[in-house]
Amino acid sequence: MASFNPSGYEKYSGSAAEATKFGQDAATTGIPVSSSNAYYSDNSQTTNTRPQTKTRVPWSSGLCGCFSDWRNCCITCWCPCVTFGQIAEIVDKGSSSCGVNGALYTLIACVTGCACCYSCFYRAKMRQQYMLKKHPCGDCLVHCFCEYCALCQEYRELKSRGYDLSIGWHGNMEKQSREVAMTSIPPTVEGGMSR
Repeated sequence: MASFNPSGYEKYSGSAAEATKFGQDAATTGIPVSSSNAYYSDNSQTTNTRPQTKTRVPWSSGLCGCFSDWRNCCITCWCPCVTFGQIAEIVDKGSSSCGVNGALYTLIACVTGCACCYSCFYRAKMRQQYMLKKHPCGDCLVHCFCEYCALCQEYRELKSRGYDLSIGWHGNMEKQSREVAMTSIPPTVEGGMSR
């Protein structure tokens, strides 16, 4: 029940319905008006609120298409740390350099002999970024059994998406901004005046 307090503070220990009956609202008493639970909601009345997932797209080239780019195939065969470093820099969007990733790949390969444990995570990250299908099997299995083919496939995929892996992430961003700037410049007439 409500009681009168000369200090202006009213205390109430009843239900919200009784509070309304006595002229008090939930804001002054601290009693919630809504009977819904903050930790549980009944979704039976709502429509499907699940976000629509994007469909996964296939890789631009097959896993065993290594010989379609001879230069990259040879570099990957003799020095896979270079190819991995280039891929990792693009996938990380420039937050890590080609040299650091390549050196770490080499260190893991020399110490454990299993650099595929490191490179498979970049394949998974790349698949997430570009919504690629998991094909022919899981990322770690592909890298464990076909490390060089997997690196070549990832290189070709990024190349087919317009990246020049030899200039790195920042070089690609500068190249892209120059191309955008060139398309936004109005054409000029012979006298130097723009149209």
